[in-house]
Order: sequence, then C-alpha cells, then structure tokens
Amino acid sequence: MRTTLVLDDDVLDKARAVATRLDAPFRRVVNEALRAGLRAVEEPLRTRPYRTRPHKMELKAGRSLDNIQDLLAQVEGEDHR
Repeated sequence: MRTTLVLDDDVLDKARAVATRLDAPFRRVVNEALRAGLRAVEEPLRTRPYRTRPHKMELKAGRSLDNIQDLLAQVEGEDHR
C-alpha cells in the first residue's frame, strides 16, 4: 500500500543510514522500525514494583529525641555548633 508520510530530517537520515549499513531497502527498514515502535507502544515494559523493607530503628539506650540539643551534644560532643 502506498501512502505519503512526512518524516523529520533526523529520522530520514537515520533510516537511510541504517538501510545503507544493512544493505536493505529503505522501505523495509522503515516498516520494521514502525512495527517495533508500535509494538513497544502497545505492550509497555512490565516492571516489578519498587519495594522497600522496613527496618526497626532505635536510639541507643539513654538517648532521646525529646531534646535535639542534648542528643547532638551526646553524639557530636559539646562543640557541635
């Protein structure tokens, strides 16, 4: 089937280069590229959902988050500023 298709210059150049490199007809290269692109659009990649594992995090004995100034002094020393 014949149809008119307007290609951007960069797409045309790349298709011609591929056709030359593969020693294949331009028409075949364009058809195969369109098939591959349409297949990718119809069937998006299936990826596994990202999951994180929770970890129980606790402060060492004798430390509290109630007073951040005191906690910084304990962890970094009195000259923490």
